[in-house]
Amino acid sequence: MRLGAVASAGVKMDFSYALTPFLTWLVAGVLKFLVNSLRAGQLAFGLIGYGGLPSNHSAIVSSTAALIAFKEGLAHPAFGVAVTLAFIVMLDASSLRRQVGKHAQAINALVASSPERAPLRERMGHTRLEIAAGIAVGIAVAAAVHGYVRLG
Repeated sequence: MRLGAVASAGVKMDFSYALTPFLTWLVAGVLKFLVNSLRAGQLAFGLIGYGGLPSNHSAIVSSTAALIAFKEGLAHPAFGVAVTLAFIVMLDASSLRRQVGKHAQAINALVASSPERAPLRERMGHTRLEIAAGIAVGIAVAAAVHGYVRLG
């Protein structure tokens, strides 16, 4: 299948760069829902959001970096930019957002007796395992898209 198209200026556009992150978001989201549902013993619609396995953010940025590596090579400047972006996103997920979740837990414990205050969301950020799972999902989806495009 061809995922490219010729733009009006004669420049070939490759839609796999837009398709891959979207498919990765979809696959990671479904996997996260299944994992949360298995852990909860019921359909876990209430657990959709930040946090959990696999990390959607890590999966998306990893899929983009992996697709660039597959298509352009590891020496391409775009791969370096994509890896830099991926590291920033993953560091944010494992440090800053994780700390925000811990602070939310502490604040919720302090104001638990206050009826007029809604609890803060505590599931924020990711563990290293959740990030690693996101990286694996991202690379797998990028490899699948790249293989599919090459067959077509």
